[in-house]
Amino acid sequence: MRKSIKIPRIIKIEKVKGFKVYCMFNNGESRIIDFKTLFDMWQINPADVEYPLLNFEEFKKVKLRNFTLSWENVSVKLTDENGHEKNHPYEIGPDVLYRNSLPNDTDESYKIGSLIKTARVNAGLTQEQLAERCGTTRFYISRLENDKTDVELSTFRKIVEAGLGKHLKLQID
Repeated sequence: MRKSIKIPRIIKIEKVKGFKVYCMFNNGESRIIDFKTLFDMWQINPADVEYPLLNFEEFKKVKLRNFTLSWENVSVKLTDENGHEKNHPYEIGPDVLYRNSLPNDTDESYKIGSLIKTARVNAGLTQEQLAERCGTTRFYISRLENDKTDVELSTFRKIVEAGLGKHLKLQID
């Protein structure tokens, strides 16, 4: 049996704010990469290829390329298999970026658990009562509310419509 290896990849740059890049990874996580901290840790100096990125005007030119962050304005010379040198954009492996990032916990709009908890409390229900109404367990409701588990859309619909007596409306903007 072949084991699949889960390698973190960046699938979207959500925003650049100062030297922080907010990214969405292929596991659905929104994470913050603080390059000020990263460059300090790496002790970047004028001899390093990253040095131009200490200038915000150069740093903010970051783009998504090959599922990682890339700066076409900073060039790296690499030798190909035939011994020819070629210029390539500066990139950092997405695995390194993932390891040196933090979860973006400030974005509550994607926290299903907090939505469920707020609606449950507003409806005057206990976790046990909500669980009974939608055919699940108090333990599952607790895990959802604390963002310790994911929820399938069909289960979310049962919780919202049968459990909370509300109407579920999904919208893609």
